[in-house]
Amino acid sequence: MQEVMLHRQTVKLFNNRQQMKNNTKKETRQLVEGSKITSENSRQIVGYAAVFDTWSQDLGGFIEQIDKRAFDGVVEKSDVMAVLNHNIERGLLARSKNGEGSLNLEVDEIGLKYTFEAPKTAIGDEVLEGVKRGDITASSFVFTVESDEWDFTKSPAQRTIKKVNLLFDISPVYTPAYLDTTVAQRSIDTHKEETKINAQAAQSEYRNRWLQIQNNL
Repeated sequence: MQEVMLHRQTVKLFNNRQQMKNNTKKETRQLVEGSKITSENSRQIVGYAAVFDTWSQDLGGFIEQIDKRAFDGVVEKSDVMAVLNHNIERGLLARSKNGEGSLNLEVDEIGLKYTFEAPKTAIGDEVLEGVKRGDITASSFVFTVESDEWDFTKSPAQRTIKKVNLLFDISPVYTPAYLDTTVAQRSIDTHKEETKINAQAAQSEYRNRWLQIQNNL
């Protein structure tokens, strides 16, 4: 009976993983001090949306870092918009479609670097002035994850994003307080359930072997 229940739990876990894979949800992260103006006489904005191998702040029971290969091939297949505070209704700052456009995205040894010329529009002028004055000092980006790794032996748990699936927007932000970690939290629950099932399976196998030995005595 216990083996039947264990099988049902395993099937449920598999179905949950398939559902997460087929319905990839967007996540949002911010990098403080990510934006900077390159020159007082320029309209160019340069910043890092993400940096590699750097642990984040506590995201609610876990911390995370991004692997150096996480963005390999991602820019070339993504449609990425640069907007202020993730609000496209305010207007578009720049755009990169499959690696081409007014938004330049570059992966270097530090992380994911972005560059664009602030457009001569109300939103462009606002971002340019905000960066110059120091009102805008952070960047944020929206993405989906293709693969990650967890280490639950540490406290808090550690997540390494091994591969990003797609990028959606990169935003200079006034207040980088919002972090959408619900997808990662669900991933934690799935990993914990998987660990529990694996432990139950190991215990069941041990018990069966013990009974077999006892029967052969």
